[in-house]
Amino acid sequence: MPVITLTTEWKPEDIYAGIIKGKLCRLCPEAHIVENARSIQPFNISQAAFIVRNTFANYPEGSVHIICVHSESADGNNFLAVRARGHYFVGTDNGIFNLILNSEPDEIVKIDAGGEKDELEVFAKAAADIFRGMKLSSLGKPVKELYEKLPLRATIDQGVILGSIIFIDSYGNAISNITRDVFLRVFENRKYRILIQSNKNYTEKLSENYCDVPVGELLARFNSLDLLEVAINGADISELLSLQVGSVIRVDLADRETQPGKLF
Repeated sequence: MPVITLTTEWKPEDIYAGIIKGKLCRLCPEAHIVENARSIQPFNISQAAFIVRNTFANYPEGSVHIICVHSESADGNNFLAVRARGHYFVGTDNGIFNLILNSEPDEIVKIDAGGEKDELEVFAKAAADIFRGMKLSSLGKPVKELYEKLPLRATIDQGVILGSIIFIDSYGNAISNITRDVFLRVFENRKYRILIQSNKNYTEKLSENYCDVPVGELLARFNSLDLLEVAINGADISELLSLQVGSVIRVDLADRETQPGKLF
C-alpha cells in the first residue's frame, strides 16, 4: 500500500514535523506517514536530492514524497506536484526535482495554493489529495519543465578521474560522485591510486567490505549504489581527514608523479 514520506531539514526537536504530520492525519487519517530523512543540512538541496533519489524507489508505487528542504516559495519558485516512475513528489521548484529524477517526469503541476503561503499547509493538502486518488491535473495548472540544477559529476582528463565527496553517512564514511562505470572505463586492468584530499592519503586497491583491512586503515569500495566510497575501518574518516561535502577525491595511475601534499 502506498505511503506518504517526509524528507526534511528539521531537527528532531523542531515543531514543523509535528505540524505537517498533524495536518496529514487530519486530512487523510488512513495514510501511513514515514519519516524518510530529517536533519538534512539546511538549504542543502543537493544532499536532500541524493537521499530521495536513492530511497524513493524502495517504497510502494503510488507513494507520495513530500520534500521540505529550502522549500519556502522565494524568488518566484512554484510549489509543484510531480509524477514520475510510478511515484509522486511534492515540494518547491528550486532545482531539487531535476536532481532527483535527472530525466523528464511524466507530469508536472503547479499547485494552486489559493493564496495560501504556508508551504506545510499546501504540501499536506496536495499530498493528501494525491493519496486519496485525485488526479494531478485537479491540483493546478500543468507545467512543461522543471527548474534545472545540474548534478556535480566526476570528470575524466588525460587518464585521471577527478571527483568530489557528495554525501557523508552516519559513520563518517564519505561517498563520492565517481561511479563504478566511470572508474572501470579508465582503470580496468590498470594499476591505480585513489587519493583523498592530498597525496598523503591514498589506497591502491578496492575492498569489498570495511573489515577487509585492519582497524584504523584507509579503504575504498564501491557501495550498494555503485558509487566510490572511502572510509577508515572502525573510525570516522570525515573527522580524521577533515572531509566534507565538496572535498576532492582523485584516481590516477599508480606510477604517476605528483607534487607532495597536492592533488593537482
